[in-house]
Amino acid sequence: MLLAHPVVLSGLVKEYEALKVLQGEEGGAAARQRMDDLAYSLCLSTGTQDVDAALIAARYRLPGARTEDDSAVVD
Repeated sequence: MLLAHPVVLSGLVKEYEALKVLQGEEGGAAARQRMDDLAYSLCLSTGTQDVDAALIAARYRLPGARTEDDSAVVD
């Protein structure tokens, strides 16, 4: 699987998060479409099928990512 460069992943994550904030305040059709496009790009770049998983995977691949396990503990 090809992996996106960390700079590309960082840009995708930052733009997605910024649009997510705007979407809650004053999201229009163009903002929703761009979010969908970014979600697709993030999923494709990280080999995931869900935008939340893609964001986690992208952050994990960014420089300075924590090396310890950050998965949720389930009882």
